Amino acid sequence: MSNKTKRKVILNEVELKKTLSRLSSEIIEKVQALENLLLVGIPSRGIDLAEVLGKEIFLKTGLKIKNGIIDPTFYRDDQNKVGTRLIKATDIPTPIEKQEIILIDDVIYTGRTIRAAIDALYSWGRPKRVMLLVMVDRGHRELPIQPDFCGKKVSTSKNESISLRLKNVDNEEGVFLE
Repeated sequence: MSNKTKRKVILNEVELKKTLSRLSSEIIEKVQALENLLLVGIPSRGIDLAEVLGKEIFLKTGLKIKNGIIDPTFYRDDQNKVGTRLIKATDIPTPIEKQEIILIDDVIYTGRTIRAAIDALYSWGRPKRVMLLVMVDRGHRELPIQPDFCGKKVSTSKNESISLRLKNVDNEEGVFLE
């Protein structure tokens, strides 16, 4: 049985597009000064998600939003549990001191990746404000970290996983429970 037949669709392509549109509208509404907004993606799908949201905001406002990348790998307290992966270069395109930053990840689970990303981000300076956007909140938090923007909450067991697929990377689009 292939991996595609075992998975359950959480958001199909149309629902994902609507969710992305809603999230971009929520950002526009909540951020005080869009010209000082920096969308910072966490590898790997958070980077792609940040790019998509930046384009959505541009289509709605005409403002080009700055995007960055933060790789929290060296700030993790659970490296022995998550294993190794290819490190992505951190790229923060502007000084962060006066920026409103939205950290973006595909899925929030224990909160440990986000905690590490915040630690990594603060090694670059002290932003005006940091918010968190995730496409899916699957629960099971081990730390008191909650998203400011959330595409969908999904109850999962600890042995399940959620994957975000984006057309520009995966040739399909949606959110899947596997």
